[in-house]
Amino acid sequence: MKKAILFDLDGTLWDSSEQVIAAWNRCIREELHRTEQFTLAQMQSYMGKTMEEIAALMFPMESEALRCEYLASCTAAEHDYLADHPAALYTGSREIIEALAKEYTLGIVSNCQDGYIECYLAQCGFASCFSDIECAGRTGRPKGENIRLVMERNGITDCIYVGDTRGDEEAAEFAGVPFVHAAYGFGVAQNAAAVLQDIRELPAVAAKLL
Repeated sequence: MKKAILFDLDGTLWDSSEQVIAAWNRCIREELHRTEQFTLAQMQSYMGKTMEEIAALMFPMESEALRCEYLASCTAAEHDYLADHPAALYTGSREIIEALAKEYTLGIVSNCQDGYIECYLAQCGFASCFSDIECAGRTGRPKGENIRLVMERNGITDCIYVGDTRGDEEAAEFAGVPFVHAAYGFGVAQNAAAVLQDIRELPAVAAKLL
């Protein structure tokens, strides 16, 4: 039996919303030459959604092709910005992840664009703790399918998914795994198997669920 903990990224392992909105607003203003500027609260509400969903919320009057073009420019700018402006890790996450990696297979499954998880791994200082990563930007699949994909290719038989939004909860339900709600993040959940007020509570929760 191979036990695993799979994580969402934004609102679960780190908070990059300030960096992302700064990069996107600058790109929209200086590269796309548009007038839209978005708030931190708006960016946090977008976290967890696919790039296509975010593009539709940001530029609802534009064609799907143009929206995707705009988001591609924004995410490229975001990667460059994050390289020089590290995002905040949640307190205690390093110690917790390093401890969990000794007992469980760890992975990250996000709705983000390809390359974004790699930004996190380059900054966190404990990338080797994660055995696998996957995202919608690489597979074109929804998060629930990507959770299953990671489980299948790693031979995982017992798993929990940790995330902060209702969308994360729905993905876990689709994949048939218990959902642990990171209530310190950006969203809500309805029927989580467990709730975390702090990531440092995860080892005890994992021991009960796995």
